[in-house]
This record gives sequence, structure tokens and C-alpha cells, in this order.
Amino acid sequence: MYSNMKDNQGRRDKELKELLARYNNYKAGSNPHFLEEESFERIIDYFDDTDQLPLAIEAAERGIELYPYSSLLLIKKADLLIAAGKHTESLDILEHVGVLDQSDINVYILRIEAFLGLNMVEKAKETFAESCALFDGADKHELLFNLSDVFDDYEQFDEVFQCLELILKDDPSNEEALYKICFWTDYTGKFEESITLHKRIIDEVPYNHLAWYNLGTAFQGLKLYEKAIDAYLYAITIDEKFDYAYRNLGDAYIRIRNFKEAAEALEKVLELSIPEDIIYEALGHCYEKLKDAAQARTNYRKAIHMKPEDSHLYYRVAATFMQEASWKKAIQQLESAISINHNNPDYQFALAQCHQCLGNVKEAVTYYVLFIASRTKSIKGWKAMITCLFDAGYLNEALEESSAALLATGKPVFLYFTAAILLQLGKTKEALVILQEAIITAPKHLKDFVALNPAILQKASVVRLINTHWDTDHKQKRRK
Repeated sequence: MYSNMKDNQGRRDKELKELLARYNNYKAGSNPHFLEEESFERIIDYFDDTDQLPLAIEAAERGIELYPYSSLLLIKKADLLIAAGKHTESLDILEHVGVLDQSDINVYILRIEAFLGLNMVEKAKETFAESCALFDGADKHELLFNLSDVFDDYEQFDEVFQCLELILKDDPSNEEALYKICFWTDYTGKFEESITLHKRIIDEVPYNHLAWYNLGTAFQGLKLYEKAIDAYLYAITIDEKFDYAYRNLGDAYIRIRNFKEAAEALEKVLELSIPEDIIYEALGHCYEKLKDAAQARTNYRKAIHMKPEDSHLYYRVAATFMQEASWKKAIQQLESAISINHNNPDYQFALAQCHQCLGNVKEAVTYYVLFIASRTKSIKGWKAMITCLFDAGYLNEALEESSAALLATGKPVFLYFTAAILLQLGKTKEALVILQEAIITAPKHLKDFVALNPAILQKASVVRLINTHWDTDHKQKRRK
């Protein structure tokens, strides 16, 4: 078979070579009528395909000299002129062709493209409406598919959607249009229009799995995940091997935090299609949320095997070890992540947590400092570092960082931290003044004060101050 294909290609190449030789003879003035209309078409296509646009236009012009009423050659020239940016000249030719032959869809396609090239968008849309009324059946569908590409080239995306919508109104089972409109629905955000269209299609063709799938993607675009899930389940019922439906179904289940069903759908994707790192990662996420660290890790590692340069995957593996309090193993994975992405604050924060849990205070603080340097206003980072220093008994350092945190963030929670540290340092009078200010400023953060050191409530002066302000605040609310 390969030998036959090679022979056929060789024969075609030889014929083209001979045809080009005859064309050159014609240009030189010999045998002017030897070339047929079809021969000019092949020569034009050759020059066009080999990016020799001026020669292609010349060949078209010479062909038209011999066959002045050839719609085919005139349309070829008009198309080439558009490619050369000569839109007005192209329109002049197309107007002439329209007189000769009004049934050729290419005339309308090229006219619309020429108008768009001249930025005459409204004129292009008028011609679009006119052309849709002139054709029906297969011709209309061919016209609309071609126009969808033209409108795409000129970034008239609403018209792309409209072309596909018109095809599906005529032919609800047109697979090419169904596949394409799914993408363009998402791209244009025409989710409501897509829902209306696909509900109508389903009314006509209830067992159209693509229509159910597209309906699901439109619902998902509007974040109506339960409705999307129902649509995907119908699609899968009709075609149980529809891997894209399982893929989107898994995503929709993740969105509503139904990780068990999501994992089942994603496992089905792996059965039906070529494995992808993104599916393994999504599965890992599901099992991590289901507290199955081992299964999560297995899937993350499969994703790493396919995409070893993705630092985030090592971070996710580390998270599964942290879930199991395997801090040293988590650190190994986080160090792999950081070797790929050196300055990721999330990796630095996780490393700090792991070292803190292992009692490596110096290392923990080092990574907390790196995290805070990237996210100066992060309350999470400051709180974690101050708590680490406090728990390790570095009270003066904790006090210094609490003051820095208050200055950097302006958040009153650090007044509570400062008060708690001062109390631990035995500076009760100073601590109570700051605690009073904190309670007046932000009473809701009192829980952070207690969380830093629960034993603090054993101090009578602290409890008295809290109760005083609690009673005062309660009475004021009752008066209101």
C-alpha cells in the first residue's frame, strides 16, 4: 500500500512539473490555448500552497485572460487578493462574479471576509444575513461552517456562535457543530443561549449524548453544578464510554465537594482514555479530601511521573505526609518542590510548619521569615511565626515580631498577641493596658489571645478585665 501511495505521489509530482512547464511556455507566447481552466486552477493552487502569492495572482489573471467568464478563476483571484490585503479590488471582482453566478457560496464567504478586512463590520453582517436566506440544506451548512472560520479570524466571536447555532437549528444531530459550539459557548460566555438551544435539541432528539453534554457544560459555566451533573449523567447513560462527560462530571462533583463521586468519575476517565497528569492530580486531590493519604499520594506520584517539572505536585505529596504527621518525609518532598520553584511562599510556609512540628525552631523561623518577606501583610504568616517563638520560649523575640506584625498589617489581633507575651514575661500592668485596648478595638479576636496560651485564663486580673468589658458591652447592646 505504501509503495502504491509513493507511486501515485510521484505520478502527481511529474504531472505538476509538466503542467508548470506548459504554463511557462504559455507565458513565453507558445500554445496559448493548450492550458485548460482546470490546469490554471492547479497552477494557482500550487503557487498559493508554496507561499508564492504574487505568482498565484499572476496565474489567476492569465487564466482569466483565456476564460473571462470563469467563476472559478475569478473567485480564486478574489480570494488571493484578500490574502494580499487588496480587499476593495476583491469586492469589485466578486460583484462581477455575482452577476455571472449567484449560486456559489464562495462569493458570499469572500465578500464577508473582504468587508471584515475593510473593517466594514455592519456591511459584513448584512451580507451574512442575506446569504443565510439564499441557501438551504447542505449548501447552507457549508456556508455557515466556512463563515464561522472567517468570523473567528476577524474576532467576531458572537457571529461564530450564531453560525453554529443556525446549523444546529436546521440539523440538531450535526456532530461537528455540536463539538464546536461547546467550545464557543465557553469562549463567548453564551451559557443561557446554549442552554435554550440544547434543550430544544434534546426535545427533538432525546438520545443525543453530545447535546446532553453541551447542556451540562453550559450549566457548569453558570456554576449550576447539580444541573450540570444531571446532564452529564444523561450523556453517560446514552454513551457509557463518553470519557469527556466523565471528566466534566468529576470536575462538577469536586465543585460541590462530593469527592467520593468525583473520584469514581475520574477513575472511569482513566479506564476510557489515555492517562493524563491532570486527571491523576485531580484524583489525588479527591483522595486527599477523603483523608485517604496513601491513595492521594499514589495518584500524585503518577502525575509526577508524567510531569516531573511540576513543583506543585511534590507539594501535594508533602501535604499527604503532613496529613499523617510524617514531617521528615514531607520535608523531603517540599525540598524537591523548592528545588524547582525556589521562591514559592506556600512551600516555605509548609516547610516552616514541618520544622516547627519537629522542634526545629531555628529552621522553622527561617522559613516563616521567607514567607513573610513575600507576603508582608499575611496575618497567617505572622501568627504562625509568633506562636512558634512563643511555644519555644523565645518570648522577647516573639514580642519583637508581634510589634513588627502590628506595624506591617495594622491588625488588632497582634495587640492580643503582645498582651499575651507581656503577661508571660511577667509584665502584667503593661499587658493589661494593651489587652484593654485590644478588647475595645476588636473583641472578636479574644479567642486568638486565649488560643496562644489557654492557661492565661487562670490569671484573676485577666479574667476580671475580660468580664468587665463583656458585661459593659452586653449592657450597651441590651439598651440598644
